[in-house]
Amino acid sequence: MKSFFLVCYDISDPKRLQKIAKVMEDFGVRVLYSVFECYLTFSEFEAMKREVESLMDPLEDRVRYYRLCESCSKPVIHLGYGKFVGASDEDTLII
Repeated sequence: MKSFFLVCYDISDPKRLQKIAKVMEDFGVRVLYSVFECYLTFSEFEAMKREVESLMDPLEDRVRYYRLCESCSKPVIHLGYGKFVGASDEDTLII
């Protein structure tokens, strides 16, 4: 079963930032510069988290993972361009 995750990060070193962004692109869709939406199984989420954590410096960088329930991800409202990666685009409102 897949879940919707919102991943936000602040990486201080540009080289680490590039590496982490590349990992994130394998698992989700960039919706803002340092924010990704991911629709993943638990094992995919754990793999992503392990890869990110192996690259980051916990004393200088921050990464936050938000798991949103299906009913929480449905009211996501988009302004501007971009793509929502949730379970169903039918429930997505694009303004």
